[in-house]
Amino acid sequence: MRNISTLFQQAMFSSSTKEVVLLLLRISHPNLVDDIRVVNNFQPVVSQGYTWAAYPFEITMPSESDDQIPVMTLKIDAVDRQIITVIRSLQGPPSITLDVILASQPDVVEASVQGFEIKSVTYDNLVVEAELRLEEILSEPFPQHAFTPALFPGLFPQY
Repeated sequence: MRNISTLFQQAMFSSSTKEVVLLLLRISHPNLVDDIRVVNNFQPVVSQGYTWAAYPFEITMPSESDDQIPVMTLKIDAVDRQIITVIRSLQGPPSITLDVILASQPDVVEASVQGFEIKSVTYDNLVVEAELRLEEILSEPFPQHAFTPALFPGLFPQY
């Protein structure tokens, strides 16, 4: 269960509210000098000591099914082509963090989705669409090593 503020709970459960829910998207990569920070708003927002640039994007959240690997879809505006240039220049997948805040209290992160990486990207003149996935730990071998006399001699009695 997530810990969210009383104000956020009231805004979510009321039939109408003046509160505005904002999504803060951070794209991180070792090759980037500074992380890319954007907010789905018409004006920049200062939150957690950083200025988040106003930039249109959409997020499709992952399902919470136990039998599927979580996959998010990010659609971000590409009219100025700047985001495409940045994505092409990166070596390896960037990391994605998505924070949910209220405009009235921008330093309080109500929910956060972390650990997703961009796995595939498609784009056209208007939109960049990225598939975001968590690290695929289910395909890792377990146990990591085979228990053989060469690797684990103490498990095998000497004849």
